[in-house]
Amino acid sequence: MGYDDYGYFPASRPRRVSGGIKAQSQRGAFANRWWAKRWIGTLERFNIGARLGRGRSYARQGQVLDIEIASGEVKARVQGSEREPYRVSIKLKPLSAADWQKLTEAMTEEARFSAKLLAGEMPEDIEQVFAAEGLSLFPRTHGDLATDCSCPDYSNPCKHIAAVYYLLGEAFDNDPFLMFRLRGMERDALLAQLGETAGAEEDEDAAAEPEPLPEQPSAFWTMPPLPENATGALAAPAQPAALLRRLGPFPFWRGEASPLESLEPVYAAMAAGALGALEKPGSA
Repeated sequence: MGYDDYGYFPASRPRRVSGGIKAQSQRGAFANRWWAKRWIGTLERFNIGARLGRGRSYARQGQVLDIEIASGEVKARVQGSEREPYRVSIKLKPLSAADWQKLTEAMTEEARFSAKLLAGEMPEDIEQVFAAEGLSLFPRTHGDLATDCSCPDYSNPCKHIAAVYYLLGEAFDNDPFLMFRLRGMERDALLAQLGETAGAEEDEDAAAEPEPLPEQPSAFWTMPPLPENATGALAAPAQPAALLRRLGPFPFWRGEASPLESLEPVYAAMAAGALGALEKPGSA
């Protein structure tokens, strides 16, 4: 029998929230990719009974008001049945700078690590790199996490912590760099240590031979006529809002409809309008 079965804290109805963070997943699993599933799996091993289901409901109803991910700690506010939102804290010890230096040195031996991360994916064998250094990216046991909530529930984690945990899983699913932030390494710093800085591209551009200026000063200010095929082939995009689709769901989205649902018709209308304007005689 679990603690929930004793009924010390019967299920209460939370106050309705306007503008809260709603889970993108309204049914089924909260995570699709392996690293996000690993995070969710840690929560579900805590054996907190019915609080898991209530936490999922809170996440999907938009009861979580805000979430802040920093080095070593996640802070959030969750609206429960009381007037004041409950304050949630989830702590995971950040790795030291020396540890991260060892890890990035090991990862630079495999170029695919950088390529995978830049593509928004967590390499499946990245845990082996951490394990080789006696470290772990993900929490391995309940003791690796320190969770706290200002609610009166004796259970830790409670349903409010569970709601934040599920939303974090969705965010990690879309952006694996958030997991690194929680462990003390920001995206730009990690990519810089892996040799993927923007400065490398700038150096390549600077090394290219510059195009010489025209001999006649007046020619510098004269724009040559555009070729007839300057705009390329005129065709509507095969799929509107392709960039938004590539970016995936926005983390901690607050709207009733997703950005893709809201903006896809706008992108389609803009493409049709631009195509019509370019097809008119005398247009550029």
